[in-house]
Amino acid sequence: MGGIGKTALAVEAAHRARAKGWFPGGTLFVDLRGYDADPVTADQAVLALLDALGVRGQDLPPTAERRYDTYRALLAAQRDRMLLILDNASDPSQYLPLLPGTDHHRVLITSRDRPDALPVRLVDLGILGPDDSVALVGRALYDTDERDVRPAREADALRELTDLCDHLPLALQIAAAMLRRRRHRSIASLVAEIKETEDPTTVLDNGSRGTDQYGRSLVLRPVLETSYRRLPPDQARLLRLLALAPGAETGTEAVGALADLAEGTALSLLEDLAATHLVTPVREGEGAASEVRWRLHDLVRAYGVGVVAGDAGSREEGEAARERVLDFYRRWADAADDRLRWLPGRAQPERFGDRGGALAWFDGERAGLVAAVGWAREERYRDAAAGLAECLSEYLAWRRYFDDWITVAGAAREAAHGAGDRRREAIASNNLGIALREAGRVAEAIEAHTHARDLNQHAGDRRREAIAWNNLGLALRHAGRVAESIEAHTHARDLNQHAGDRRREATAWNNLGIALQETGRVAEAIEAHTHARDLDRDIGDRHGEAMVWGNLGIALRKAGRLEEAIEAHGKALRIHEEFDDWYRAGQALHNMAVTHQTARRPADVRACLLRAVDAFTRVNAPTEAAQTRAWIAELD
Repeated sequence: MGGIGKTALAVEAAHRARAKGWFPGGTLFVDLRGYDADPVTADQAVLALLDALGVRGQDLPPTAERRYDTYRALLAAQRDRMLLILDNASDPSQYLPLLPGTDHHRVLITSRDRPDALPVRLVDLGILGPDDSVALVGRALYDTDERDVRPAREADALRELTDLCDHLPLALQIAAAMLRRRRHRSIASLVAEIKETEDPTTVLDNGSRGTDQYGRSLVLRPVLETSYRRLPPDQARLLRLLALAPGAETGTEAVGALADLAEGTALSLLEDLAATHLVTPVREGEGAASEVRWRLHDLVRAYGVGVVAGDAGSREEGEAARERVLDFYRRWADAADDRLRWLPGRAQPERFGDRGGALAWFDGERAGLVAAVGWAREERYRDAAAGLAECLSEYLAWRRYFDDWITVAGAAREAAHGAGDRRREAIASNNLGIALREAGRVAEAIEAHTHARDLNQHAGDRRREAIAWNNLGLALRHAGRVAESIEAHTHARDLNQHAGDRRREATAWNNLGIALQETGRVAEAIEAHTHARDLDRDIGDRHGEAMVWGNLGIALRKAGRLEEAIEAHGKALRIHEEFDDWYRAGQALHNMAVTHQTARRPADVRACLLRAVDAFTRVNAPTEAAQTRAWIAELD
């Protein structure tokens, strides 16, 4: 990529090689200026090389062909090995005629394009690591003034600045030059300026007045501009549309939807863009299940967004592209959500044959899905993005991505409220409440569920009112308001019974049993859980049945029926493992350990806890895993 530091690396490598005595014959360097308006041709470059080799004036052959012959003859006669650096080449025609024709000497070429058709060794350069980026800027400031303590004093701001530069060496150099000039201002002030404009290229180029060690101006946008302008029209179109994609990385299928291209066509164009280092392929997974996703460097993305914004036709093209990718996400998120919620007797969802496939698709597209829901704040995308938010709740709960869930539900509720869509506002409020409760923000969760309940009551939607009552009961119990929780779950149960919704009636019975346990009404709790279990069995909801078995096991332990409790937890565990629900499998093992401890079986306690640690580490539950390890340490 332009600005990645190709020339700097090549020159540094050459200096070190010379110091080691690898090239006693010396080094030749030619800047081919391949991405300038007037690139250097091979015919022009060979004149410079002959001049460096001492052939000039009257000794210079009159024709280009004879000049190449003389050049190669001189290199062939040179016994001491030489290094030839051909810098900044944009096309093989610039450097192929300059190759020595002998393997005695060595050639190092730098380019923004991969010459895949040529038998040369390729070394791809990526961005710097975060620590190296911080070190680069800090060293640049220290070398100018060793009294500059800003890097040490503002370590967090410096790291944020390097993130905003996306660790591109050219951008980091420009930022360092600006900080040198603004030596009486903080690093945080530059960070704030970049974040306010939301386009680092604008701030960095407007503030840049320096040159690099090669005398070239430190400017970022022209580097990106020259790469973009050299692209064929179909590649240029895909690049600027990809800049509008939600999320940092995008799958090939989603790129095809964004650009209205067949997946195979999109893949070919993406590979072409990757060869120019404007798009980076990122491989996820291993073996046959691996998938390539595509990432734009943040500064390339900012440039592409600017290109679209600057042209009316491109803006409309971009709006249509965003609609297409939203429709794509909505369709497949709906199908994947149907698979996660599927019960026997229902129609088979489209595309996804099992839960694993649905979860894998969600995992791959998660960042884009969450970002796309944020478009719900724009009127043009409000309905599609809000609908997408509803399709993500089950997945985000399953994977325990509660921060993402809060973001998604909050954006959907805000959009629905702005549109006056009370039904969707109630749905989003209910989902937001669940996410807030799971994140430990119980007071906010109670407020969200109360709002959802009131909206549904006003609309006369008894089914959704029952859902809100049930979730409100959970939040009230977490807040220690158990009597109110029992009342809420009873409301939910009665409404679901009246509506004939047996699945949600089972959920209400189960939650009612948990609340009854907390008041010491264990016999009533066992009866409630048993009722819930039987309902789940009747409708074939295996996952719901597993959760009920776990709560029934806790109630049985409290009643002193330890063997029955262990059996209940075992049944819960087997079903959770069947669903790859490792978080709840860990909970089942934890509860089984508690029961074994009550029965004074330390070996069984330890065995269960070791398995629970393994289950919790397989999901996003580090706190639970650490607590379980602490219990094992106490046993030891």
